[in-house]
Amino acid sequence: MSSSNRDKSPTPSERERLDKEAKTREEEEQAKLPYKWTQTLNEAEVSIPIPGNLKSKDLIVELKKSHIKASIKGQTPVIDGDTPFPLNTEDSTWTLSTKPDNTKEIVLTIAKSAGSNWWPHITTDAPKIDVTKIVPENSKLGDLDGDTRGMVEKMMYDQEMKRQGKPTSDEQQKQDLMKKFMKEHPEMDFSNAKIG
Repeated sequence: MSSSNRDKSPTPSERERLDKEAKTREEEEQAKLPYKWTQTLNEAEVSIPIPGNLKSKDLIVELKKSHIKASIKGQTPVIDGDTPFPLNTEDSTWTLSTKPDNTKEIVLTIAKSAGSNWWPHITTDAPKIDVTKIVPENSKLGDLDGDTRGMVEKMMYDQEMKRQGKPTSDEQQKQDLMKKFMKEHPEMDFSNAKIG
């Protein structure tokens, strides 16, 4: 197979340009939403600006297991859709707060269900963000669910072993299996075997 037939990976400068374009497009899509949102691994927060003369009795806010809705009574909902992952309804709340300029906002605090994930969007009908580009602030291993934490710890261990020139956990496991097999089968000749 000649090299011209292979898929060409982008060069680092092309990759940087593509990433920058994707980030700009993502920021533009998010800016068009009628709300702002942020997230941690455990919760998402949505801020919806509304006129300052409204009170909570003028609003409809629903936080269900896989659906959220927020609207001013008699108007098209500002947000009304299914969430990408279930939420913990018992710990999810909403408030109506007045900002310094006397405008108001509905603030939804959405508690993500156990086994948290980064959400690509608040509702599945909204534009997605690239969750692989999220850099969590001061995240702690203890905040992660068991499987994710184990995977991150393994990656950290393997990275440190490579740095020290030692075998990674997978390489060590293969070596251990081979040693065990050799010990269990002393009748076999392993003199030409490559281990490691």
